[in-house]
Amino acid sequence: MLPKLSSARTTAIASVTALAIALTAAVPAQALGRNERNFLKGVAATLIIGALINNQAQARPAPAPEPQRRHVPRDDRYQPRQDHYQPRHDQPAAGRVIGSQSSVYSTHAARAFNSLSLPERRLVQSRLRAYGYYAGSIDGAFGPGTYGALVAYARDTSGERQLSTVAGAYGVLDGLLA
Repeated sequence: MLPKLSSARTTAIASVTALAIALTAAVPAQALGRNERNFLKGVAATLIIGALINNQAQARPAPAPEPQRRHVPRDDRYQPRQDHYQPRHDQPAAGRVIGSQSSVYSTHAARAFNSLSLPERRLVQSRLRAYGYYAGSIDGAFGPGTYGALVAYARDTSGERQLSTVAGAYGVLDGLLA
């Protein structure tokens, strides 16, 4: 349908242009003054130039739209490999079932720690380091070092049993954040 519209428009412009030129020739030159003749020439020239510009604009392809950037929310929590740490089975750790093949990353302490914001996680690690329980880097990532420090801190302050539930783990972490 677009080609028909374009050809109809071109035909209409050509017809108006031809009519303007014909009227100029039909009227005797003596009947029109110089200003009227120049006006008719200007109208014809305007119509012709307008048709040429429209044809050029239609002949050019439209510029490609710029790609839109989407905001992808980042999760700044550390995502460890699940097979990285193998627990010892001679002594159960808090929040784990004896004989299970789970790692420190699936404990209640890990879930509570990873639900904190990055600045809060770093603060917990720095407090554990200040109390002498943690020797790792202050990166806000939960791993075996952070887990061992939390278990030792809980054992010395409020009891290791608190880490057997998520609510208890939050209690231990709140004690470090306060």
